[in-house]
Amino acid sequence: MQPNLLILGGTTEATAFANAAAEAGLHGVVSFAGRVARPKRQPLPQRIGGFGGIAGLKAYLQAEKITHVIDATHPFAAQMSHNAVLACAEAAVPLIAFVRAPWTAQTGDDWTHVQDIGGAVAALDQPAARVMLAVGRMHLHEFAPNPQHFYLLRLVDPPETAPPFPDHHVLVSRGPFTAADDRALMREHRIDLVVSKNAGGGGAYAKVEAARALGLPVIMIDRPALPPRTEAYRVAEVMDWIGHVGTERGV
Repeated sequence: MQPNLLILGGTTEATAFANAAAEAGLHGVVSFAGRVARPKRQPLPQRIGGFGGIAGLKAYLQAEKITHVIDATHPFAAQMSHNAVLACAEAAVPLIAFVRAPWTAQTGDDWTHVQDIGGAVAALDQPAARVMLAVGRMHLHEFAPNPQHFYLLRLVDPPETAPPFPDHHVLVSRGPFTAADDRALMREHRIDLVVSKNAGGGGAYAKVEAARALGLPVIMIDRPALPPRTEAYRVAEVMDWIGHVGTERGV
């Protein structure tokens, strides 16, 4: 029986793995949550939208006869990743997370670690500053308690509603970005402080490098805790896992 993959996508890692799977002749589908208006076209069939929680995902796995799940969602898509672990366990479908290694502070970095978005909001309860807020459009409203700042908002898609800040600038752009461009951007907007999720990988690291070069502090939001799961950092590791798990299960 040939593997039938469900790739939980929305990241460059998901696209890289989907390309490798297609080139290897594997069958499967790439699933998007639907939060990005223009998801990157994939070499495998695509679906868009949620599954309806743990029960809905379990039912999908069974109905579509999924043999392997590859969770290549964003490191902060905690609810989807949590649901995937539990649904796969209930459906007896093996799961691997294809993840980006988190960033670690380097010499010259000035990071304040916070546990979550709420921690970042609390850390911004300070005198007015010029802030590059790199948390995605879904969380902008949570920063409304700190309207004293200027906010530079770089987003993949335009916000659906006006940001809740009296002083802000929206830049709609899709990465990857370069450190040189981000240094220029921060200088142009006279940024004092950067707020970032610890997304890991290279596509969004430019702002961290730029902040280091300019001597700017960073409020770094740590990754959410997830249930134990098998993880891989390279496409080849995921492909090896599929072959190994498939052999064990007779796929």
